[in-house]
Amino acid sequence: MEAQSFERMRPVATGKKYPAEMKERAVRLVQEVLEADPAISNYEAVKRIGSRLNIPYGTLRTWYHNYSSPQGTITRMQPTAEAVRIKELEREVKELKRANEILKAASAFFARELDPKLPF
Repeated sequence: MEAQSFERMRPVATGKKYPAEMKERAVRLVQEVLEADPAISNYEAVKRIGSRLNIPYGTLRTWYHNYSSPQGTITRMQPTAEAVRIKELEREVKELKRANEILKAASAFFARELDPKLPF
């Protein structure tokens, strides 16, 4: 079988062209998500909006970082101390739930060792 020549190969797509309105809307939505939930990271906000609008993460991230509003470049506000504390507590609750499940499984295991009549 003969190898294809470079002339016969299809050109590589350079990417989609998105309308300016869609870019502005996507950036605005990312900004709204960040303002609504100060504990969320830029990454999570861009990923969430990108998946909903079917825009690749890298594309939307670039738009977000390059977009300039009339007041200047959009900047990410620092999360409040309360938002940071909430995030820490949520992380701690998740860890405690995981530890609780491990302890339940261990106690069930040892209970079966002591009393073989117990159901699985």
